[in-house]
Amino acid sequence: MVTTLPVTGIQFTHALNAAGTATVGIPLFAPEADPKTLEPGISGIAVLRDGEPVWAGILWALAADIDAGTLSLSASGFHSHYQGRHFVSGWTERFPQDETELLKSWFAYFNERNGIGTDTSQLKPIGLFHFRTAVWTRYELKNAAEAIEELADRTDGFNFRYVPYWVTTGKNLGHRFVISDRSGTAATHTLTHRVDCNVTSVSYDSTALCTVAYATGADVGNGAKLIGGFPNLSLSRRMPERVRVTAYSDVKETGPLISKAQAAINAGAVPVAIPELTLYPGQFSPLDFVPGEVTAIDVDAGYVALYDEFVVTECATTVDANGGENIKLALASKELWSNANPS
Repeated sequence: MVTTLPVTGIQFTHALNAAGTATVGIPLFAPEADPKTLEPGISGIAVLRDGEPVWAGILWALAADIDAGTLSLSASGFHSHYQGRHFVSGWTERFPQDETELLKSWFAYFNERNGIGTDTSQLKPIGLFHFRTAVWTRYELKNAAEAIEELADRTDGFNFRYVPYWVTTGKNLGHRFVISDRSGTAATHTLTHRVDCNVTSVSYDSTALCTVAYATGADVGNGAKLIGGFPNLSLSRRMPERVRVTAYSDVKETGPLISKAQAAINAGAVPVAIPELTLYPGQFSPLDFVPGEVTAIDVDAGYVALYDEFVVTECATTVDANGGENIKLALASKELWSNANPS
């Protein structure tokens, strides 16, 4: 069932490799108010722009201010469903196959068991082969969202998102799981400070810098754990040794741990520049900047001089009661998502 809500304001966020969120305000005492149409944890919610869905997810919370006569809806994208799904019977995968086939089998497994019908028809073989075992016992109760995120977060991984679409226009809304290259899709926009956007801040963070990275895995007995390591030799010649250690307690082979360590090395190859900006009104739509896409930024402001390509990590859209639209972007250095070996 599709019911139109009388909104007083909308804020929704698309986030890279994450659920994203939406907050919607509606009048508490609207004439069409029906408590049966809004059930937290059960109802879905979609944001339409010119009749087409630009965001969709699951309603998780309601907050009513009865004195003020307002109701606030809080929702998260469809990935939040898989944060509450687990491989309750365990999972065993011992044969090499394309990553997309592995993803399809996971979604089919959960869709058969009172799921949300995530469509995987647009997942085509992309040449990323899973040459290791994926084995979780039922006692581990492996989390589905975590499994997807860990498969994506490797040097040969991918970016993912859930895309809403009309199955039957105005009546039935579906959603697809789609992936793209981890290093980001080609730049389609160049944004210039004080021309088509306002760069509100730029921060630089060296927290992730490391000359050596280690990833630990499952306990193999007697307190010993599997371990994979990877160095950044070029960076070690420029700075004192700095080690980063991450833990993956359910990984039972060394190969994936080496890949995890290399991903940490790639992420820690350079200080991270993180610009945040607001797009000038009327020039772009919320779907012009999809998380995972590359955008070139040009800003010249005193000590900050940037002309570089960045990956969109978050696109947040706010719509006020009059329909005014405000779009903010958060970005991160393209090097963070590079599949290259910086050493």
